[in-house]
Amino acid sequence: MALTNPGIARGVLNRVRCSVVVPGNTALNITAPNMGRQLARIAFEGQLVNQIPTATGLVNSPEPYVICTVTIALLRTQPIANAWFAQIQTNSNVQNVTIHSDTSAFPPIALQDVVVSRIDPGPYDGTNPDFQLVLRGALPVNNNLWSYA
Repeated sequence: MALTNPGIARGVLNRVRCSVVVPGNTALNITAPNMGRQLARIAFEGQLVNQIPTATGLVNSPEPYVICTVTIALLRTQPIANAWFAQIQTNSNVQNVTIHSDTSAFPPIALQDVVVSRIDPGPYDGTNPDFQLVLRGALPVNNNLWSYA
């Protein structure tokens, strides 16, 4: 019996959907027109569950949060880059940030305790407009832990 293509829709990626929202300071919100070709990337650090070895197996110890890094290709040619640069000169702690992906099929990711971790204005040689902005914060995970307290 021959298998046929089930016709499962693969979805759509939208290059202008990605955004970074700062609820406590909307002047710092970043939309796709304010970003370079790389837009934004989120990366998770560390383990979601620590597995502690014992004599005969493992004891699982879930983490209540995971650290996340958001790297944004902010356009140095836009006023938003100046707004972020002014923010870090005043206070690099931006508190809460939500990153929206390039597809509506994937949920927004809301981070807590966010700081500006690093910046790289890029070369001033007229060949690259990207101002690399790196944010770092915590994503709450394993929420069932709080029901066991």
